[in-house]
Amino acid sequence: MKYTEFLSDCFDELTKKQDEFKKRFDLNSYSNWFYDQASGLLTFSTETTEINFRYIAVGTFSTKSNTWKWSWDNDNTLPKVKKKMELVLEFGKQHGFEKLTTGLIDSEENEGWEFTAIACKLLNGIGAYRPVSNNLQIFMVISELVDNLQAKEEKDKYVDCENHERKRRAFVCKHLNKRKKTGFHESFETLENMEFEYEDDDFQAWCDACEKVRLKNDGWNAKAMKFAGIKIVCEKCYFEIKEANR
Repeated sequence: MKYTEFLSDCFDELTKKQDEFKKRFDLNSYSNWFYDQASGLLTFSTETTEINFRYIAVGTFSTKSNTWKWSWDNDNTLPKVKKKMELVLEFGKQHGFEKLTTGLIDSEENEGWEFTAIACKLLNGIGAYRPVSNNLQIFMVISELVDNLQAKEEKDKYVDCENHERKRRAFVCKHLNKRKKTGFHESFETLENMEFEYEDDDFQAWCDACEKVRLKNDGWNAKAMKFAGIKIVCEKCYFEIKEANR
């Protein structure tokens, strides 16, 4: 397989997908767009309506340095939106395509679309999108349409933290903090960045005092919940509190 021939096939396929995508969704009719790495959702909206997609971060092109950086090599790109790009990296290794396996390369703007076309084919995307932020062109593969209700539920599972930006939400009792050891109890054993087994799972923790009240009341009844005074923190804060209470 020659790189140029494979690229040509991918680009032709992306062109057809983009034509169909534009006809189906008419993104130009939306006045606002927003992408959220934490949830992996790309949202287009007006004052009265919105549409949501799941996306995969392919990479970025810098118009300042004329370089391309793959998302899998970018520490500023969250695992949520770049994990699947490992398939593109492995494909490049298998076929000896150096441009697909070098994290940062000298490049031109058109190559961003070429790399995105390759990713879209390998990851079975339905289209592509390229927002611009200052000197960076951000290339994405759109993988699927997401129902607005489902998108809201997914977005609600994330919080904006003043210390750690946007992260998954976590619930802790009002007594837990990073300064004083108060004990640390969880609903199940957790690890940072873990994937939950069930959709309704959350990070939940409470202190020794709350555990005594919970046991005395045979579980989390109204009295126990009032004593706990549950508050929301981000996932990163949760594990900093957990580490401080070890």
